[in-house]
Amino acid sequence: MAKIWVLNGPNLNLLGTREPAVYGTATIADVEAVCRQAAKAHGADVDFRQSNHEGALIDWLHEAGRSAAETLGVVLNAGAYTHTSLALGDAIKAITVPVIEVHLSNVHAREPFRHHSYLSPACAGIVVGFGVAGYALAIDGLARTAKTYADARR
Repeated sequence: MAKIWVLNGPNLNLLGTREPAVYGTATIADVEAVCRQAAKAHGADVDFRQSNHEGALIDWLHEAGRSAAETLGVVLNAGAYTHTSLALGDAIKAITVPVIEVHLSNVHAREPFRHHSYLSPACAGIVVGFGVAGYALAIDGLARTAKTYADARR
């Protein structure tokens, strides 16, 4: 069965309690359930992970890239690392599986520093502002574009 990696960055373990007016009341467990359901609709399995450490996200991107034969791609919510991490952007460029950047809130309607992403130029697509449903949208988009993307990057 094909695998979709769903990687979550810093503070996403606090979903449901952290700034609910911005991020909603859904928990990280709720996000995982939405991802599993969306992936199942595409005949895929989910490897769902969260870390507050940038290096772990980079290692997981590399791991997903090494398993490209059985991986459809990655859905990545890098949290604030989106706006600060050249290293994550480089890790995305270094792998051959597509990465969809996802954000719960509309980052473009927030503070100006959130308007820039070091990840977006390396990603196959971006989903912002749809809350937890954005993860399902990202998985749907990933499933629809994974083969085309892989062929184009070879």
